[in-house]
Amino acid sequence: MPVVAGRSAAELRIAGLSRFSTVDWPGRLVATVFLQGCPWDCRYCHNPDLIDPRGRGSTPWEAVAAFLGERRGLLDGVVFSGGEPTMQRALPDAVARTRGLGFDVGLHTGGAYPHMLDAVLPALSWIGLDVKAGADDYARVTGRGPSGRAALRSLDLVLAAQRERAASRHPLGVEVRTTVHPDLIDDTRLGDLGELLADRGVRRWAIQRFRATGSRCPEPESPPLRLDRLPRERFERIEVR
Repeated sequence: MPVVAGRSAAELRIAGLSRFSTVDWPGRLVATVFLQGCPWDCRYCHNPDLIDPRGRGSTPWEAVAAFLGERRGLLDGVVFSGGEPTMQRALPDAVARTRGLGFDVGLHTGGAYPHMLDAVLPALSWIGLDVKAGADDYARVTGRGPSGRAALRSLDLVLAAQRERAASRHPLGVEVRTTVHPDLIDDTRLGDLGELLADRGVRRWAIQRFRATGSRCPEPESPPLRLDRLPRERFERIEVR
């Protein structure tokens, strides 16, 4: 496991806690811990209040740990979401403490910090990785400078870990997903992204159609994507939501 100069879970900036969720980890009943801060500014983000990393958080780790201690045997796992969870150096300690309480741990991430992701990967049982676009189109989606290289490095780390643990007692479940906003990515670009993902070893891909509810983004001006240029034959499954 890579060495990361971490911080105590007590320093985690927690924006909120969803005590019961059936949607944050497919097939599992989980608690979801939402962490403050994200380096990106995706217009379609459904948690825009969590972007500012200067937010101190409203929920102390001690309260989360106490809640989890009371839910042993009642929850299937705990998911760290955001924001971008890997932005916080206290994440590894929080993950370790959560596992110490007897829970499997899942993570939602855009892969902005490959080094931190690599540090927590061995402790994860499931990861939902958002691959937003091809490398050259990332700035269009994230509103930041070159960010695609880090995301694709994270993708490679996740897929390598999944392969290495496939036959182990602690396999890694992976969901690679892309949110599709017609003003930001068209059918051609989405098809090219599919080829890139398949080349890297992704076999299951979830495509999420943009919904304006809860985001800062108005309804798209462009028509909905036809999804007719997806390289479906290169995947075991493509799920459109």
